Amino acid sequence: MTNSFFFLQADKNQANREFVDMVEQQAIATQEQTYIISKPLGDNRYSYTHEDALVVLSPRRRIAFIDFSDDRESFEDFVEDFLEDLASISDKYRYKDAIGRPRNWRRELVLELRSDDKDPFQAWASESAIEDPAKQRIAELLVSLLTGSINDIQLVGAELPVSLLDRVKRKILLFDGDQTRFVYQKPPHDVVRIQGLSGTGKTELLLHKLRDLYVNKPGSKIAFTCHNRILADTLARRIPDFFNFMKVEEQIAWDKRLWCVHAWGSSYDINSGIYRLICGTYDVPFQRYSAYMSFDRACKLALEELSSREIEPFLDYTLIDESQDFPESFIELCSLVTKSVVYVAGDIFQSIFDENIAPSIEPDYLLSKCYRTDPRTLMFAHAIGMGLFEARKLRWLEDREWEACGYIVQKAAGGSLYRLTREPLRRFEDIDNTIPSVLIHPVEGEFQNTAIDKIIETVKGLANVHTTLSADDVGIILLGTGDEMYELADRLAVSIPRELGWKVNKAHESKRKRSGEVFVSNRNNVKGLEFPFVICVSEKITTSYKYRNALYMTMTRSFIQSHMIIANSKNLEVLERVRDGLTRINTEGQIEVSPPDENERERIKTTIRFAGSSMSFFDACQQVFNEIGVIQLLRDQLFDGMKTVIGEDVDIENIRETAEFLYARMMRGRE
Repeated sequence: MTNSFFFLQADKNQANREFVDMVEQQAIATQEQTYIISKPLGDNRYSYTHEDALVVLSPRRRIAFIDFSDDRESFEDFVEDFLEDLASISDKYRYKDAIGRPRNWRRELVLELRSDDKDPFQAWASESAIEDPAKQRIAELLVSLLTGSINDIQLVGAELPVSLLDRVKRKILLFDGDQTRFVYQKPPHDVVRIQGLSGTGKTELLLHKLRDLYVNKPGSKIAFTCHNRILADTLARRIPDFFNFMKVEEQIAWDKRLWCVHAWGSSYDINSGIYRLICGTYDVPFQRYSAYMSFDRACKLALEELSSREIEPFLDYTLIDESQDFPESFIELCSLVTKSVVYVAGDIFQSIFDENIAPSIEPDYLLSKCYRTDPRTLMFAHAIGMGLFEARKLRWLEDREWEACGYIVQKAAGGSLYRLTREPLRRFEDIDNTIPSVLIHPVEGEFQNTAIDKIIETVKGLANVHTTLSADDVGIILLGTGDEMYELADRLAVSIPRELGWKVNKAHESKRKRSGEVFVSNRNNVKGLEFPFVICVSEKITTSYKYRNALYMTMTRSFIQSHMIIANSKNLEVLERVRDGLTRINTEGQIEVSPPDENERERIKTTIRFAGSSMSFFDACQQVFNEIGVIQLLRDQLFDGMKTVIGEDVDIENIRETAEFLYARMMRGRE
């Protein structure tokens, strides 16, 4: 079984087997990212005649060359050639100006060991460690070059960052073992599936895989697609920038070697979609969307047509992003017209209330680590989103599903108590765990006034601690709805420039993130964004599934700390439980929760299934009215009130909670 802390690219043999096994065991035990390679990853042009040496890479350790032959001269030539190629890669990606030539760092950052001189593992373990943080950073940059995990040297820099904010923003990011295997190892099947949470780096990995195929498989034809037209356009704009950053020398041959378009396409342009491209290439009737023609049916018709013929695959590779948006028929269609491999990347769950979390098809690569968000923040967001702190839970996962989402499950008291933890991440290892990842700020008084005061106070407090804080580092998300939310945003657009001297970008109006302006938005414009600090403003924590999912998504936009501003008086029932749960996460790094019994689990499943149904708002209200016993005389009046308060949002928990409140008030008025 593979482990995300260890990656092996070199050939394992009788001579080096024991050493490789011991390095892997240590990497897992210490949770220290470790790679064993025989040549730089990411470019096939590097090769060496000396075959009996390994190169061991690990952050905070020297680059270690371990020889298992008795040919010292050949080994010395290998080391010289390897370092010469490393210098070339450093120059290619503009690292040289920051870290210098090999003569500047070789003596302190390179270790050469021969297995016939001493025990290679013991020598590596004791002699490779680097104590100086400044030299550790140079070594880490060298590791990033050799593993193909290229960082923008202009952003991360070689000098040691001092403040916490700069340490996290300028963290050198490295592929873990699972990510590296996906990009560089031989694919295990003709259809390779990668699954992961939002923030695990799936799209970034697909871009690296695309670059690897485009460079190392010359002449190959590659399609990169997703369901959403806007996302496809965004990807098409990102690819040239990414290729330029990765120093791809060959010009992109759009619509000849590479297609980056959405899935369906238009009849007037053969290159407008992958389905349209397939239809045009093989002279298959193109089906337009209609009430009778879903994308699934269109793909099945094309499959039926092509399966009756002998066809030559047109594409060599196909990369599919956001696969959860596609029917299986589309993936089958792409597989039929792809000669080599179809890479399929999807989210385990876009919503924490998706009915099925663990995929029915086992993925080849399961990315369980979220690299955007502090693990403690992610744990709190899952817990409050699912209602785990509350007596009446909104969501529960089976053990396999918890594990697929990156949790380590421990049970106590005969299974009546769950302790859920996550592995630490390198991006957050510099953060002092005594600094809470989430802070809750209950406020008293008129909510808008006190919320604005608390927002200003919070930002000023952050600026005092983080002296390099800028407007780009803070995202303010308003979870209210209707006119109150827009009024609060308008008031912040006046208060923030006056109190903080920052311009405000009301992103629900601009529909984009603007550099140099503090981001203020409702919950509909935050997907895919990240900020060092997020301030979430919500007067009341409701049991609405839509609200809880938005709360989960909002809290995970931060990569240092999230703040939550709520009205104290309206959250008395839930606040104490949430605070206790958060304290345990911040201090012990774990969620402790009692699982629901079988009856409660069935209720949760039924509610989620109902929430995901296509029932109309009227029918949903009538079903709830029946459940709570609303008399016929008051149903029309109550329904009108429901539309005013909710706005025809088909969310069963919100409907039930609102109906119970309004109906009780109406009945009191009749007394």
